[in-house]
Amino acid sequence: MVAPGSVTSRLGSVFPFLLVLVDLQYEGAECGVNADVEKHLELGKKLLAAGQLADALSQFHAAVDGDPDNYIAYYRRATVFLAMGKSKAALPDLTKVIELKMDFTAARLQRGHLLLKQGKLDEAEDDFKKVLKSNPSENEEKEAQFQLVKSDEMQRLRSQALDAFESSDYTAAITFLDKILEVCVWDAELRELRAECFIKEGEPRKAISDLKAASKLKNDNTEAFYKISTLYYQLGDHELSLSEVRECLKLDQDHKRCFAHYKQVKKLNKLIESAEELIRDGRYTDATSKYESVMKTEPSVAEYTIRSKERICHCFSKDEKPVEAIRVCSEVLQMEPDNVNALKDRAEAYLIEEMYDEAIQDYETAQEHNENDQQIREGLEKAQRLLKQSQKRDYYKILGVKRNAKKQEIIKAYRKLALQWHPDNFQNEEEKKKAEKKFIDIAAAKEVLSDPEMRKKFDDGEDPLDTESQQGGGGNPFHRSWNSWQGFNPFSSGGPFRFKFHFN
Repeated sequence: MVAPGSVTSRLGSVFPFLLVLVDLQYEGAECGVNADVEKHLELGKKLLAAGQLADALSQFHAAVDGDPDNYIAYYRRATVFLAMGKSKAALPDLTKVIELKMDFTAARLQRGHLLLKQGKLDEAEDDFKKVLKSNPSENEEKEAQFQLVKSDEMQRLRSQALDAFESSDYTAAITFLDKILEVCVWDAELRELRAECFIKEGEPRKAISDLKAASKLKNDNTEAFYKISTLYYQLGDHELSLSEVRECLKLDQDHKRCFAHYKQVKKLNKLIESAEELIRDGRYTDATSKYESVMKTEPSVAEYTIRSKERICHCFSKDEKPVEAIRVCSEVLQMEPDNVNALKDRAEAYLIEEMYDEAIQDYETAQEHNENDQQIREGLEKAQRLLKQSQKRDYYKILGVKRNAKKQEIIKAYRKLALQWHPDNFQNEEEKKKAEKKFIDIAAAKEVLSDPEMRKKFDDGEDPLDTESQQGGGGNPFHRSWNSWQGFNPFSSGGPFRFKFHFN
């Protein structure tokens, strides 16, 4: 009697014929085995019941070696193989059992069950029919009849699937194959056929899943590895493509298609890895050149063109080349409107170009697709601050320089404007007052933009000379008067020029 919940009970629930093993009495006289073989069989049975599969397998190996004609040893070893999920190893043992003892219906029924899972329907049906002719037990008879009906159904579905495939009705073929593969789970050919249907239907990832299963079910399946590699390549996953084509070459180093594909993928992979390393090093111009080479190396797969342009867009944005960045990012977004990376990079380029409304729109679109991205959230907040700031006083506009202008450009622009708008240059009172205000703004712009810390605050949307921005209270942001700049030397930044102005 098998105790409920025991290891043997659990094995029997998965493999319904394996309980025969435990109750099978040792037939020493019939099998003609010696005492050592008997010990191995009994110890192996106890270990199997205890769930110690590896140790049980060792005992049954020893029993088979000790008596190659002992059908019980083969059957028990097959039982362990099945419990370990090694059906391929179990099948030869079950066949050997049937050769040694033709009327062992439990072994024949189990073999038919495995053959059905492998999709060998004719062989499976033959086993089930022979079980019915061999005076089976009531349970064995019911099981054999049930499996025969199932096998007949699989034959019908297989025929319908093949007809649908030949008629190019791939959706129908997939439906039939889905039903067959619920039963014939180890049929490599049917999985390869369904993979072809998925490819025709534009579902490459589902095809890859079936082909991976087929590569394990069929030995030396170079064709499956080749197809998996090419599918990954078409999807733009060059690293996985390279990994799979290497598996093909491990099985056959002279495989012509795998070798040719390997060279192409390896070349592309090397270019992309090199480009990414240049980006990490901040060498954006060189990285752009590499990604242009990627597009030339593989012009026929759109995915590599899109990904290359996406990274070139990123390089231009980081290299503060806003015009180029906006152009390339826009090309990417025409192909992929929801590309979050391109939206973020174009938004950054818009900020440099002081196109704050456009930057806000890009950040908001990106946030819709990735609301937890901190970079998007911070970028949006910055763009909103800069928009608000631009409606007040923009020091870059006052000096007429770009937001990415170097300090030398800022000083040069300041000197030119300071000479132009110095109040001493104007005699008319109204013009003098206008010049005084202009000069104050010019001096303030120079003060903020020539100081790295103050400039950073301003670039982040905060005016360091604005009392309202600094303290959160009221007050006039243009709080410095002309008198506060009396005697101020606009050319005291360390340059070779020294001018002295006289004030009335």
